[in-house]
Amino acid sequence: MNGTGNFLNRMDIGNRDLAMQEVANHKGDFLDLLRHANHPLKIDLPSGTTQQGTDVEIAHSTTVVAVRYRDGVIIAGDRRATAGTAVIYDRAEKVLQIDRHSVLAISGSPAIAYEIARILEHSFQYFRRSQLQELSLQGKLRMLSRLIRDNLAMALQGIGGVIPIFALYDLDADDDENGGKIFFYDALGAHFENVNFATTGSGSIWIRGVLRYLSRFGETALHEMDKQQAAITLLRLLDIASEYDAATSGYNAKGQIFPTVKTVTRTGVNTVSDDDLTAWYAEAQPNAEE
Repeated sequence: MNGTGNFLNRMDIGNRDLAMQEVANHKGDFLDLLRHANHPLKIDLPSGTTQQGTDVEIAHSTTVVAVRYRDGVIIAGDRRATAGTAVIYDRAEKVLQIDRHSVLAISGSPAIAYEIARILEHSFQYFRRSQLQELSLQGKLRMLSRLIRDNLAMALQGIGGVIPIFALYDLDADDDENGGKIFFYDALGAHFENVNFATTGSGSIWIRGVLRYLSRFGETALHEMDKQQAAITLLRLLDIASEYDAATSGYNAKGQIFPTVKTVTRTGVNTVSDDDLTAWYAEAQPNAEE
């Protein structure tokens, strides 16, 4: 009996060592670890399934906008989620903190976007704890690219597309340099750095030109604005988008629902409080009715 027990104990020890070796072999790559454990990173639908061929209404969210300001990046998103022509939720969170110095702003399918954000957050944590250092900027960008590319099948079927903005602060930047960075992604996972601003979602078409105008000809350049100036600019832009796009909401005065506004600076990610937004929104209103 003792011989059998010792044999089983050796097997347990061997299996544990093998499992530990398999974890170590992933070298900080949380996505590979999930795949090895057969974790469902994406949802596979039957071939030929399309949004037009199902009665299930998929929620979508818009609009998000990011601006590089004096201290880093400020990023905002409206709170409305829609399904077809119906407003199904007016308190959706579209600006999600991933780690201490990065945020993901989402447009498209919240269900897929939240899963991408969750895996991205755990991937950064896994790398930091297993490698005892932060994942590099390029590593973070490629990690998000892989997640978006893995979701391509859903995006092509028209029911799970996610087009995010990824904003972060580069801690390797010099102290006198603005390390705020804004990256825009396409459905294939390619990323592009936007120097001054980025916007995505159905309301973005109405405000992209305004941002370009402000960037070139504004009284104060976007990258020279302080936090209050930049926040007021974003509040005004979302209000403009809400007037032309039914899927976008601005400030809901009746429900006291403000857009989500976060800043990403050298000190970390911070959420602008409702008290500040209340005061700044009052300043953002026009002086006279049109």
